[in-house]
Amino acid sequence: MPTFEVHGKCYAVDEDGFLEEPTLWNEDVAKDFAESEAIADLTPEHWKVINYIRNYYLQFGIAPMIRKVCKETGFKLNEIYKLFPSGPAKGACKLAGLPKPTGCV
Repeated sequence: MPTFEVHGKCYAVDEDGFLEEPTLWNEDVAKDFAESEAIADLTPEHWKVINYIRNYYLQFGIAPMIRKVCKETGFKLNEIYKLFPSGPAKGACKLAGLPKPTGCV
């Protein structure tokens, strides 16, 4: 099983770098994974998206569609991509501790 190591911590991840066990997620995990996405600091805007995606996943068992993320957070799609350069499916879901969304390449 692949691992992601940062700051002396080791996380079990899938082949795409997503956390294998979403229940182990916490804010420190998100901060550690931010480095793998070239995000230096997680701002309140990052947390708004991360927390929305995480809460949606916990309620429905899947990641929300990007249109729903934009609508519910008030961010435009281009703003989401500025926050998460690798995209909402890869970057934001990874930082939220979700499994890789279906359809994400």
